[in-house]
This record gives sequence, C-alpha cells and structure tokens, in this order.
Amino acid sequence: MSALLKLALAYDRLSLRISHIASWCVFISAMICAGNAFLRYGFDLSSNAWLEIQWYLFAVIVMFGAPYVLEKNEHVRVDLIYGKLPGNGPVYVDIFGLLFFLLPVIGLLTWLSAPYFYKVFVTNEMSNNAGGLIRWPAVLTMPVGFGLLWLQGWAEVIKRVAYLKGIYAMDTHYEKPVQ
Repeated sequence: MSALLKLALAYDRLSLRISHIASWCVFISAMICAGNAFLRYGFDLSSNAWLEIQWYLFAVIVMFGAPYVLEKNEHVRVDLIYGKLPGNGPVYVDIFGLLFFLLPVIGLLTWLSAPYFYKVFVTNEMSNNAGGLIRWPAVLTMPVGFGLLWLQGWAEVIKRVAYLKGIYAMDTHYEKPVQ
C-alpha cells in the first residue's frame, strides 16, 4: 500500500503542476477577451480566431483544472446525507462514488474522445467560421483531461483506502457551500 500511496501523492503533485497551466489560461483568456473588446469597440477590428482561442483556453481551464479540483475535494456533489454521516461514512461514500460512478464514466469518456481527437487531427479539421482555427488542439484537451481526471480518481481511491487503514492522514471535514 505504501508504494501505491507514494504513487497517489506523486500524482497529486502532477495535478498541481497541471493546474498551473489552467490558472495561466484563465489570465491569458481574460487578457485576450479585454484586448478583443478594446479592438472591437475602440477600432472596429475583430477576428474570429481571437474568439476561438478563448474557447480553446476555456477547454484547457476546465479539462486541466478538474483533476486538481477533485484532489482538493472541491468538486460539485449533491449533499443530501453526505455532510451528516458520522465517522468514516463520508470516506466510504467517496470510495463508492469514485469506483462506481466517476472512474467508469471518465474512463468511458477518455476511451470515446481519443478516436474523435484522432479523426480531427488526421483530417486537420478547421472551424467553419471565417478566420477560424484548426480544431485538434481544443479536441486534444478531452482525452488528455479525462485521462488526467481518471488517474486522479484512482489517486483519491488509494488515499481514502490508506486513510481507512490508518496510514494516511487526510482532512475528511466537508463544509457545505454557502448559497
């Protein structure tokens, strides 16, 4: 178990590094958006490519940020009973949800998105918009992002099992979002 736990913690560090790419994409997207608005309304200049690059950056933000969000336990959940469970109850719910919902669905999405990326890459598919970009960089974020999320899901399972065995300390406190 200790080798698996080391692997899971190494993957946590990888997710953190990959999340920095997502963070920078937020900043770059905001700058492009501001620059695009300035050029459009200030100088009546516009380009579909600048709009599309924002969509591409958004794909990177979502797909590369998701593993980090899962690692930080900040993902969306339906909290009907989770926060009220005593002791290790939430950990068991997490393990069940990871094994029977997240991992199979994300594994399937990874498997389905890889051939789609390959098709878009081989055909060099372009946007239908005038001045649009090639699509494969945005489509590549799907199999890569889903694959990263799938690996982070396994890391979370390993850490929770290690927690239940008493060899890993983790914060199991869940705070309901204030709405």
